[in-house]
Amino acid sequence: MASKTPSVQSLKNNKNESEHKAAESPIKSMAGLNRRQFLRQMGVSTGVGLLATQGITQALASNNIAQDNGTQLTKDDLPTAFFDESSVSQAIPSQTLQPQISCITPSIETRLFASSNVGGSNERNQLALDRLACAGFKVDNPTITKRQYLRFAGTDSQRASDLQNIATGAIAAPKLLLGVRGGYGAMRLLPMVDWSTLGRIMKERGAILAGFSDVTAIQCALLAKGDMSSLAAPMLYSEFGKTKPDQVSCRQFAEALTNPNLVININDASLTSPNLPSILTTAEPKTLTGTIWGGNLSIVSALAGSEYLPRIDGGIVFLEDVGEQTYRIERMLYDLYLAGVFKGQQAIIFGALSGAGEDSYDKRYDVATVIRQLHKLTGLPIYSGMSFGHIGQKHSFPLGASCQVSPNTVGGYQLAFSDYPTIKPDSIHVEGLWQNL
Repeated sequence: MASKTPSVQSLKNNKNESEHKAAESPIKSMAGLNRRQFLRQMGVSTGVGLLATQGITQALASNNIAQDNGTQLTKDDLPTAFFDESSVSQAIPSQTLQPQISCITPSIETRLFASSNVGGSNERNQLALDRLACAGFKVDNPTITKRQYLRFAGTDSQRASDLQNIATGAIAAPKLLLGVRGGYGAMRLLPMVDWSTLGRIMKERGAILAGFSDVTAIQCALLAKGDMSSLAAPMLYSEFGKTKPDQVSCRQFAEALTNPNLVININDASLTSPNLPSILTTAEPKTLTGTIWGGNLSIVSALAGSEYLPRIDGGIVFLEDVGEQTYRIERMLYDLYLAGVFKGQQAIIFGALSGAGEDSYDKRYDVATVIRQLHKLTGLPIYSGMSFGHIGQKHSFPLGASCQVSPNTVGGYQLAFSDYPTIKPDSIHVEGLWQNL
């Protein structure tokens, strides 16, 4: 296990006093250093290209678990607003604002891929990169966060090269391929990547591709043409660069990365609709086992009829979305139904359908009505309330892996995953993902 660096305690604002105390405790002499200098002295390499010249930002955020359930993001993964640090500093004595920081030397070979929107803030990207380094992820290509072409994180060829260079062998496959941000743009890249070769190389390396939202297009193509699993998980900009990252999402991200036998329990359907049972079925619920696949409903429905949509015999379909009106959710589900996507599937699992709102024509026409109609159309059991989507406190999980779905004793259900690559648990220092660096 990589040893953790000492905690920073009682940093002093007075430089002379810090120098006087340095002989007693060298750690205390780090007061006043910027983030890059601090990490360097703590023995944490942030990798080539981490040009952190700002002060230690985000030092005012508390370490309480972020209650993000009421905050819904758009498909663009828009950042939550940074709070006014100056106003907080006036209200809180300066000596209470310094965080205690604990990091490990990064050792997990990590590369970023920026398939969609450009990140809106360099500082936010930098903070996320620093947190990843603190948590043990050694990012080899941090400078891609600075690319931009129109609304995208680079030209199509630049963005495709993040993945295609691994398929060609120009770049060695890392252990983790982490998406930068969602939004839109990943579908433009699908014909530009050799997915079958990329999938083979990733299998040989035991590599993990992680992301969600617009990255669903990448994940579906990788599974459909490369027969390779991926991880439905938070991304660099959208989670780890927040002023106050969601600790539950961070912990579950690490859990899914390290646990080869991940289990998730769901006890109610409220994240999908409070007007649904957890399990909607015409028969007694039974245990099912199959390959789980899918992701964001808008992306999955847009891929219907293409070679990039997985065709899994006996699969279990997972779907989530955000900010779509009820009739649009149903229309996309009908797209999939009419294209025959649900044929041969064992079940459908819904995650969060956040921000759906009410239908302006008839408030009775809600998400529960839509899902009940889907149940009538397909005859498939439908499981609702899976804790993933454009929400806080989400549970990361593998797509393209084997999933056993079984009812539990309290009217809910359990998902048990197997057959997917993982990372050694002792290589991750999960608290680093929300440190106030």
